[in-house]
Amino acid sequence: MHIDRRLLKNFDWWLFAITMILGACGIVLIYSAVNAGGKGPLSGLYLKQIFWFIIGILLMLGVCLPDYRKIEKWSPLVFIVIVGLLIAVHFFGTQAGGSVRWISLGPLRLQPSEPAKVAVILLLASYYSRNVTPAGIGFLRLLPPLLLVSIPCGLVMLQPDLGTAGTIALIAATMTLFAKIEKKTFIFFTIILVLILPLGWSIMEPYQRTRVLTLFHPETDRWGAGYHIIQSKIAIGSGMLYGKGYMHGTQNILSFLPEQHTDFIFSVLGEEWGFAGTMFVLTLFLLLVSFGINIAANCRNTFETLLAVGVTSMIFWQTFINIAMVLGLMPVVGMPLPLISYGGSSVVSIMIGIGLLMNISMHRFVHD
Repeated sequence: MHIDRRLLKNFDWWLFAITMILGACGIVLIYSAVNAGGKGPLSGLYLKQIFWFIIGILLMLGVCLPDYRKIEKWSPLVFIVIVGLLIAVHFFGTQAGGSVRWISLGPLRLQPSEPAKVAVILLLASYYSRNVTPAGIGFLRLLPPLLLVSIPCGLVMLQPDLGTAGTIALIAATMTLFAKIEKKTFIFFTIILVLILPLGWSIMEPYQRTRVLTLFHPETDRWGAGYHIIQSKIAIGSGMLYGKGYMHGTQNILSFLPEQHTDFIFSVLGEEWGFAGTMFVLTLFLLLVSFGINIAANCRNTFETLLAVGVTSMIFWQTFINIAMVLGLMPVVGMPLPLISYGGSSVVSIMIGIGLLMNISMHRFVHD
């Protein structure tokens, strides 16, 4: 395969470096989360994270090289394959923690709901780039993408995984608003959203409604639904300015923190590295999002712009929801912190997204 030397000359080293530092922080934190209290059945998970991180690097570098027009051409097929995997999960999926989210592919396990985010971004970027108008997208042109996005959202909700389904919806909403829709269409969908909110509450599982209610008064169910939030706040607060030291977090060592290597790994960070450590990681995320916004602002065409907006919104919403959750500002949902939480599917999907940002950044200096 011929590689244009101009691409290598304009390689986005800053974006690459931030990704590497965040991934390294994740591996270090996962090691502490599964080993601080002594060797256990999960003690080797950090090795799996290293493996997936290396796979993510290879895919990220692979995705950043092809011409964006080839990526746009394959976006419908990517979406169909991912939807097929989401359907397969319901028939052949592996159950864990009361949910069926994973499917075995030989020796590996894949959580299709994670790459589904990237598939939705590619599909919407392709569709909106061909249908956007100065006046905005009208009702009839807006229906096809909304119906298509509802397919992966619905399949993910059935797993059940309300957090990921909500993230996909937020990504789609961000891209749709950025693409611009007609004023009357926007008002219509806003009214519909307000009207169906009570319906959404009624179809939620009892434990999901309990999580929402417990958000406001976690102390009412200290050892039940409120346990996650309370222990997370204790861990983060006890870290104070500089933390208790690496692998010296009490909540971590005693395994008081639930899901400390996945959804609540930010609590481990706060307890061991303190305010200084959390601000360091948050600054890296801020830089990552800022670079994404800058890339979107300097794109040469609508597809690239929407693609950059979609990937940036994916990183932003996952980071925002996870941190807000562990701080007790949002209900507890299954939401990994990008590049930090344990999870191969999440790491690989985020790094593919960053590879797309690098692709756009590099190709804007290459003119046909």
